[in-house]
Amino acid sequence: MEVKVALVTGGSSGIGAATARLLARSGVKVYAGSRRGSFEPSCEGVVPVCLDVNDENSLNTVVNDILSLEGRLDAVVCNAGNGCYGPVEGTLDEEARYQFETNFFGAHKTIQACLRVMRRQGFGRIVTVTSVMAVLQLPFQGLYSAAKAALLSLTDSLALELKGTGIQCCSILPGDVKTGFTSARRMNKAATWSDSPYADWMRKNLKKVEHDELGGMKPEAIARVIVRQLGRKHMATRVIPRADYKLVGFLVRIVPDKWKLAIIRMLY
Repeated sequence: MEVKVALVTGGSSGIGAATARLLARSGVKVYAGSRRGSFEPSCEGVVPVCLDVNDENSLNTVVNDILSLEGRLDAVVCNAGNGCYGPVEGTLDEEARYQFETNFFGAHKTIQACLRVMRRQGFGRIVTVTSVMAVLQLPFQGLYSAAKAALLSLTDSLALELKGTGIQCCSILPGDVKTGFTSARRMNKAATWSDSPYADWMRKNLKKVEHDELGGMKPEAIARVIVRQLGRKHMATRVIPRADYKLVGFLVRIVPDKWKLAIIRMLY
């Protein structure tokens, strides 16, 4: 079998929208799910659907509708996500839960909803969009790194569990990407305290983080990596797009932690 019908979460903008467009141009029927349920400009082969990955009923409704219309669901790209900024110290419990809700539990719910279909088919492709920050942690984005690292580990475990079923899993670990993610980032309450011991450091750090993101890769570059994996007979388990980020991913595995943390502290 090959991928002919796909669901993309977080599909109304950024990496999700770019992936939906590229898949559609490749001849795949794509359902682009988002809370807004919109897709602009419209694209032949892309069907926008209202979808909240944190709501099991919403997910099951969308998956059932796709089955009714197409009779199959070959691939899902778990791309929906959000970001929070602030020190671990002072982060409220509800802020931590907010960070994990969509990035981790939303992806988990999405996978569960699609797996029941893929297992019946004996075929499926699951792609999770994590982050290079799953393996390279930065200051003041600890909860985001933790959520993405959890999703990366989940995908690795799932790949092992599904071996031999015809269902494959792949994690994509982008670095800095120029999307609306930057402007949509939520500031934790502790990040706004004027008397915070981290105040000066956070101001400088956030300026660099935003500069790097706004000068980062285009979402289409990540979309090409995702589509390329979905078209392969055997997907890679983990993919870090772009050579410099691949090098970073390699170095964090071999450089002593003490050195790694010192370098990150110096840069950020």
